[in-house]
Amino acid sequence: MKTKYSDTIAALATPGGRGGVAMIRISGPHVLTITENILGQIPKPRYALFSSFNDETGLSIDQGIAIYFKGPDSFTGEDVLELHCHGGPVVVELLIKRILSLNARLAKPGEFSERAFLNDKIDLVQAEAIADLIDASSESAARSALRSLQGDFSKKIHELAESVIKLRMYIEAAIDFVEEEVDFLGDNQIKVNLNAIIENLLLIQASAKQGALLREGITAVIAGKPNAGKSSLLNQLSGKDSAIVTDIAGTTRDLLREYIVIDGMPIHIIDTAGLRESADIVEQEGIRRAYAEIVKADIVLFVVDATETPLPDLHLFLKNIPPHATVITIRNKIDLLHEKANIEKNNISLSAKQGIGIDLLKNHIKNIAGYQTTQEGVFSARQRHLDALSRAKKFLTDGKLQLENHKASELLAEDLRQAQMSLNEITGEFGSDDLLGRIFSSFCIGK
Repeated sequence: MKTKYSDTIAALATPGGRGGVAMIRISGPHVLTITENILGQIPKPRYALFSSFNDETGLSIDQGIAIYFKGPDSFTGEDVLELHCHGGPVVVELLIKRILSLNARLAKPGEFSERAFLNDKIDLVQAEAIADLIDASSESAARSALRSLQGDFSKKIHELAESVIKLRMYIEAAIDFVEEEVDFLGDNQIKVNLNAIIENLLLIQASAKQGALLREGITAVIAGKPNAGKSSLLNQLSGKDSAIVTDIAGTTRDLLREYIVIDGMPIHIIDTAGLRESADIVEQEGIRRAYAEIVKADIVLFVVDATETPLPDLHLFLKNIPPHATVITIRNKIDLLHEKANIEKNNISLSAKQGIGIDLLKNHIKNIAGYQTTQEGVFSARQRHLDALSRAKKFLTDGKLQLENHKASELLAEDLRQAQMSLNEITGEFGSDDLLGRIFSSFCIGK
């Protein structure tokens, strides 16, 4: 889907501020004119040239490295110029001002990647992987994003879509030759191929879920009565004194947020105000915010004081728990009872103050999330990818029922078509302009 643009875009591709080196990227039809005006020559494509960067009077603004990429052999598929200059804000501002005076405009967020996608240099999964690689918060997340950028995820989706297309062609041929004596739909090979497609999709779906965990992580909300040890638990999980710990009930009034990584899996932990009836207006607001976070949680860590009898009733304190969330009841302060840490289903006995049983909790959180420590072959994925795979799975399983129960060839063919479209949405072969706008607008400027 080669696209010709009439305008040329430019942007600082390195972080703003003061630094040793900055890189300005320019892409579009006026790159050669801009290059001649600033450098006084056209560099040999893909070779680094040390040069002065000149203003409109011929005076040097700066000296640095220039690299020219001749389209279509460039990131965007267009002529591209990269200027590597000194990273002072004034130098960068003067160079960008000079570039804009030569018939260029400032790029919008993600516009370089968008042009690369529209010019068939990368697909949508690879474009998203660029942003994921930049935003990666752990080594595992960075490696999975790189696999997607290199095309691992796209290749699997293309192969799966191709299998669906071949089966769909066979079914539609059967519809066209319905008067023939050969019973196409009675051929067991159709069922075998359809089962193989569904099995392959399930494998891709499992890897995509792992990739989404690496990218987005999960949210765990710590809740419970005052003085149950919620803040001590937050400090143990985060590995630092994030929260104030005292014997005074109601110390935590607002939400405390920490970001941790367990074996490569990101976890957003939120400590909340103690849940109780209170006449204090400030504490009431803290409790309201606590419940607001609980309804958005993936995991709720309900902390109870093991020395308290009887133990608080979970259902009296936690309201509106989302269907997808798991509640882990944590019996804290077992050191005071001289008990050992243990786990039984979603009930864990530990001592947050002494750090006893914290590893049990971490491993249990990983298991609940379905996280696997071994990430070999896992690629970066987003929620939209998971949604598209889920839709494709539903269409394929519906088609299988049509085949097995009714031999309804037209309905089976339609389900295969819908599954194919869902898969094509992932790589961008089929997608709305609105979807593309949302994706690329989330990128940083210069990408």
